[in-house]
Amino acid sequence: MGYIISLGVGIGIGLLYWLLKVQSPAPPLIALAGLLGIVLGEHAIPVVKAQFFAQATTVQVAEPQQGSSAQKPATPGATKEGG
Repeated sequence: MGYIISLGVGIGIGLLYWLLKVQSPAPPLIALAGLLGIVLGEHAIPVVKAQFFAQATTVQVAEPQQGSSAQKPATPGATKEGG
């Protein structure tokens, strides 16, 4: 499957070269700029995902309610039958 994707991307880049009228093999600066773009793009998506999900999963903890509905912690040795 990886070979098919690579072939498709290569054909797309070949069409882009044709549109930009760049010869294949590209001049060194254009080739290096393209490789830099590939590397940056490869690493940008995980960084953006990590930032997005780190902010999205923030949980706020509420203070315990005080009043008659709040349960008191059980004391050691106490039983339900009045002990």
